[in-house]
Amino acid sequence: MGTIIGIDLGTSTTEAAVIKDGKPVMVMNLDKEIITPSAVGIDACGNFVIGTRAKAQCLLSPENTAVEIKRKMGTDEKIHLGKQAYSPVELSAKLLEYVKTYASEFLGEDITRAVISVPAYFDDIQRQATVRAGMQAGLSVERIINEPTAAALSYGLFHIQEESHILVYDLGGGTFDVTLLEMFAGVLEVKASSGDNKLGGKDFDERLVEWLNGQFMQKHGVDLRKDRFAMVKLKEEAERCKIALSTQDSFHVLVPMIVEKKGKPLALDEMVTAAQFEDLVGDLLARTHRPIDVVLADSGIFPSEIDRIILVGGSTRMPIVSKDIKNYLDIEPSKAVDPDFAVAEGAAIQAGIIQGSIKQEESILMTDVNPYTLGIRIMDGVTEERMSVIIPRNVTIPTTRSQVYYTCMDYQTEAHIEIYQGESEIVSSNHFLGEFIIGQIPAKKSGVERIAVEFSYNMNGMLAVKATILSTGKDASVEIDMMQEVQDPKGRIDVSNWKESPYAKQFRTIIRRVERVIKDPVADDPFLWQELDDALYDLKEALVNEDLETAQEAEEDLLELLEEL
Repeated sequence: MGTIIGIDLGTSTTEAAVIKDGKPVMVMNLDKEIITPSAVGIDACGNFVIGTRAKAQCLLSPENTAVEIKRKMGTDEKIHLGKQAYSPVELSAKLLEYVKTYASEFLGEDITRAVISVPAYFDDIQRQATVRAGMQAGLSVERIINEPTAAALSYGLFHIQEESHILVYDLGGGTFDVTLLEMFAGVLEVKASSGDNKLGGKDFDERLVEWLNGQFMQKHGVDLRKDRFAMVKLKEEAERCKIALSTQDSFHVLVPMIVEKKGKPLALDEMVTAAQFEDLVGDLLARTHRPIDVVLADSGIFPSEIDRIILVGGSTRMPIVSKDIKNYLDIEPSKAVDPDFAVAEGAAIQAGIIQGSIKQEESILMTDVNPYTLGIRIMDGVTEERMSVIIPRNVTIPTTRSQVYYTCMDYQTEAHIEIYQGESEIVSSNHFLGEFIIGQIPAKKSGVERIAVEFSYNMNGMLAVKATILSTGKDASVEIDMMQEVQDPKGRIDVSNWKESPYAKQFRTIIRRVERVIKDPVADDPFLWQELDDALYDLKEALVNEDLETAQEAEEDLLELLEEL
């Protein structure tokens, strides 16, 4: 079947590893380096450049270069390279395609299979986007693995018989995760995960950028943020400063010609001390405390019961991180794994377990948890906005759980099941995952008919939902499956989030009416049904684009089609 590699697809850097002789080995890229900058660009000839070349050209051609793509995964945001716009999935696919190329050369075989890591706090939409990127790169994604779990695997492979509670603190370039695991007799059990997908090393850089720009404005009256090229230099220098302050007490920031004022070149010249930097980022470090508290509370573990804290992610090389953890938990963090390579190594170990290149007696049995609460929208007699929980967060997966609900209207013959992920009791504040309709409910008074809704959640964070009418056994279901790339043959965009439009309420009734008709047709005219489906899509697309005029036109088309039916 071919070798499976492990990939750490990071915000700042990307690494790959493979199992050789039962141990993880880091894979070198085409520049003979292990670490590849997560940068994608277009050169002067219109060709894609990846990694080191892309990062290097960012200084001279920022408008043709994309960095920090991972932070946009799972969104509809477009990234412009020159005049062309790309999705985060497309650019991540280019990066993974490069990994596939250099791994194939390094290993001397065509690599087509991979285990890819994601932040533990990535939701299903972000995980699906990651899998689609892998598939577009020509990779069969065998497993999605949470980054802290991968790091724990890297540690656990060589400490397989330990019995301990391990807290993995993963602060990368763009995301933060914390996971509590229990290791015993070759079993690695994830107890709880939490995190912040908008916190990482880039935010620490940004604090330096803000401070340096403020100092420059005071001296010269020029805002560097208004000059794209000056900002690229400033960000690069801020990152250098942050790294330098990890090993020294101060750093001299000097850019002789960062910008001009009235034809005269101006220099950025500032001395930054480690103490100043610590003051600038104190609130960012404080933001790591709440996810730690959530993990400890959900797992029922006290700080005194933690045996080891493992630091993962390049940003944990900053001494202020270890200092903050020591002050907060009164535990000295461990340097048991390489923070830059542990996740890629752990992904490779998972790949080795799948492939069988790690012997069974040396293997680790691993369990994981779902990081977010899962449930459905229900009516509770007061509001239609209530989230009914079916699988709480931090439940060990794989798992199957169900709840029984009652019809809420007299003579109701169908139920619309909307699936959500998130921690709010207000359902619209959570992430919408999918929906389906179950029909042929016996027409009786409200509260008589019962519907069982079952959620099955597997090791890849993929969700299957089934609804069953208990009196008849009639059922309907939907799969929210990140391992399958759904492509619309007409090139349609995803319009599932139409309900978030400010105009959604105005068109909700017609949309629900048409969805019911399409689900249970009453006339045999396939051409008419296709017109109805197309017009429904047009309406939802207009709502997503907040185009009221087009939405009203689509509504008129739908009303005419319904009248024709």
